[in-house]
Amino acid sequence: MLIDTHCHFNFEAFASDRDAIWQEALAHGVRRLINPAVDLESGAQALELAARYDGVYAAVGIHPNYTANYTPSLLDQIAAQAAQPKCVAIGEIGLDYYWDESPKAQQWRAFEDQLTLAARLGLPVIIHNREATADLLRILSAWQATLSAEQRARIGVLHSFSASSESAEQALALGFYLGFSGPITYKKADALRAVAAQVPLERLLIETDAPYLTPHPHRGQRNVPAHVRYVAEQLAALHRCTFEQLAQQTTRNAELLFNLPMPGTLR
Repeated sequence: MLIDTHCHFNFEAFASDRDAIWQEALAHGVRRLINPAVDLESGAQALELAARYDGVYAAVGIHPNYTANYTPSLLDQIAAQAAQPKCVAIGEIGLDYYWDESPKAQQWRAFEDQLTLAARLGLPVIIHNREATADLLRILSAWQATLSAEQRARIGVLHSFSASSESAEQALALGFYLGFSGPITYKKADALRAVAAQVPLERLLIETDAPYLTPHPHRGQRNVPAHVRYVAEQLAALHRCTFEQLAQQTTRNAELLFNLPMPGTLR
């Protein structure tokens, strides 16, 4: 049993064959997935899909590239979405210095406000980071210091991790899980694989970030939840364990972080 902990299942790329894609995922052992939002509209879509599909869960929040028009008044709407059934996290939130979609100060404001909201609601966070590691870890460290021990135990995940081993150590010390996706299978990703090999099994999560970041051998095609098994296979090889052991541990990790019930049970 596998859990894809980051899949944009609501995106237009799945509009024409979403049911078939979900059936394919189930056939490949993917029983649950987390669908993170990027803005309020996609949050509503993620919640609707979570209501429609057993095993699909939502996260709500505003992605850094969508924060240009952010105001604190939006927090009440995010909180209302987070109160809906099958919302398990605040995300995807964070910082992105690669795309010039929102000023840094605006990103910081939205990020810090949503971290505060997550703590108030008792929800973990799903963190986006692109070329902003130093500022991201600075903000997360200050926020983590304000949390209770219970909150720190379910603090969140740095999704699709791609930073240095030193940054991985800092994130792990703060209590975060690290999510790995398709790039870990790429031919030139030796540095990333070296980082992943050092992350304790009990702090690993697997994800696709579908429809993006398609793993080898399907790179260049649309990514789908079923492809999370390639990420699991690569991590199992790096940690010198069986696929089954890796699947069992990462599933347990996701269940703990996101407080997930077993498929088919009421939530």
